[in-house]
Amino acid sequence: MTTIRHVLFDADGVLQEFPGGFYHEAEQLLGDRTREILAVASAREHPLLSGTDDFLPVLAGVLREFDVDVPAADLYAAVWQNIEPSAVSLDLVQRLRDADYGVHLGTNQVRRRADHMRATLPYDELFDVKLYSCDLGVAKPDPAFFQKAATRIGADPAAILFIDDHSPNVEGARSMGMPAVHWRIPEGHDVLLELLAEHGVAPAGHDA
Repeated sequence: MTTIRHVLFDADGVLQEFPGGFYHEAEQLLGDRTREILAVASAREHPLLSGTDDFLPVLAGVLREFDVDVPAADLYAAVWQNIEPSAVSLDLVQRLRDADYGVHLGTNQVRRRADHMRATLPYDELFDVKLYSCDLGVAKPDPAFFQKAATRIGADPAAILFIDDHSPNVEGARSMGMPAVHWRIPEGHDVLLELLAEHGVAPAGHDA
C-alpha cells in the first residue's frame, strides 16, 4: 500500500457550510418556490463549473422564467456567497500541514464563486495547491479532474487521500486510483479523524 503523503479537501460540506442551510436565506427572497427555482438554477450552473462563463446572467434568466422580481445579484449573494468556514476543519488542515502532509483544495466552482472564495476565505494561504474546476477545465466526478489534480500536486494518485461529501465524487477519485473517503461536517470531526486513521494519516497532536 502506498503511503499517503497528501490530503485533498473538497470545500462545500467539508471545509465550509451554508449557515442555516442552502435554502434558508433564499426563502426570504423566493418564498414557496425556493426549492424549485434553486433546483433549476443549480442545474444551469453545472455546465459552467468547467469553464469561465459568468453564472450571474444565467441566474437572472432563471428568475425571469419564473417571473420573480428579485435581482440576481441579491439572490446570488444570499445563497452562493453565504459561506461559513468550519473552524474545526481549518484547524485540522493546519494540523496536517504541521505533520508534514501536503494539503490541497479540490472544489467544483464557477468562476464568480471561485473568485469570491479566493478574496474572502483563507484558502490561498492555508493550502499548498488550489484546484478549482473552472481553472482545470473539468469538474468532479470526472476522473480527469483527479488525474489533473495529481499532476498539479506532483504525486501519484495513490499517495493522495481525497475527502468529499458527495459520493459520486468519491467514486470518481477511486476510479483513478486515488484513495477517497465520504464525509460531511454534520457527521463530526471525530468520524473524520477515524477515517484518516484508517488510511494511516495522523494530524499533529493525534496518533493514527
